[in-house]
Amino acid sequence: MSRIGLKPINIPDGVTVNLKDRCVSVKGKKDELVCCIHPNVSVDVSDKVVTVLRKDNNKLSRSLHGLTRSLLFNMIEGVTNGFKKVLEVNGVGYKVQKQGKDLVMNLGYSHQVKVSEVPGVSFAVEGNNKIIVTGADKQKVGQVTAEIRKKRPPEPYKGKGIKYENEHIRRKEGKAGKGKK
Repeated sequence: MSRIGLKPINIPDGVTVNLKDRCVSVKGKKDELVCCIHPNVSVDVSDKVVTVLRKDNNKLSRSLHGLTRSLLFNMIEGVTNGFKKVLEVNGVGYKVQKQGKDLVMNLGYSHQVKVSEVPGVSFAVEGNNKIIVTGADKQKVGQVTAEIRKKRPPEPYKGKGIKYENEHIRRKEGKAGKGKK
């Protein structure tokens, strides 16, 4: 039995949730998000509460029950508060700057790496080495952040590269055996 799927979702003030043709639209002060629901799951919107119910008790319906509830909760959270991920750029000569809507990064390559903003996701730069990615859609914010990190993932010897703010990089020792016989 899904414990997450059984929890009702409270709708905060200023957020409207509409259900039309198996698609749920959530509108708030930040943005408007739409999600289509699988036929094995139904959604009930009433009196500032959203509940997710499943049609039967097979394995697919049970797994979709909790997933649908989590997606709807993240949509409501996103249109009220939004989501934020922070990346740190570490390395000698590595720096980040914002030019218009583009993110321009010097990452030790022979050229600058440019990343353009995606609709619904915005960038901010703090100092020379901190990138803040914000948006209402949790999946989109996570995907854009992962694509930025992929431009220069952190390496295990010196820790140079782009990493998440609270990510721990397992470090390797290097040439420890040099000179021993």
